[in-house]
Amino acid sequence: QVQLVESGGGLVQAGGSLRLSCAGSTIFSINTMGWYRQAPGKQRELVATITRGGNTNYAESVKGRVAISRDNAKNTVYPQMNSLTPEDTAVYYCYVQIRRMDYWGQGTQVTVSS
Repeated sequence: QVQLVESGGGLVQAGGSLRLSCAGSTIFSINTMGWYRQAPGKQRELVATITRGGNTNYAESVKGRVAISRDNAKNTVYPQMNSLTPEDTAVYYCYVQIRRMDYWGQGTQVTVSS
């Protein structure tokens, strides 16, 4: 029903920046798009989400360091992540909500070296 293509993960030094992207392929209108992350031994947690209307929600741990945006015409969401620390190391998962159903990407690794 929906395919999510993620890109932008990789290795970055502490203090650096990364821009992830996730493109959703679907015939339906996507309500909420965003990103979650899961570090080794920890539960998956919110990074940031954005609704079709532009309302955003950020985890406290990333406020002021992450800016999420989306292109509704392309069904694509872009979190710009700045001032990264080793604590941001995790697998990052794209998330979309369509008709109250949740869909997840396969995940992309982000590693921040100290």
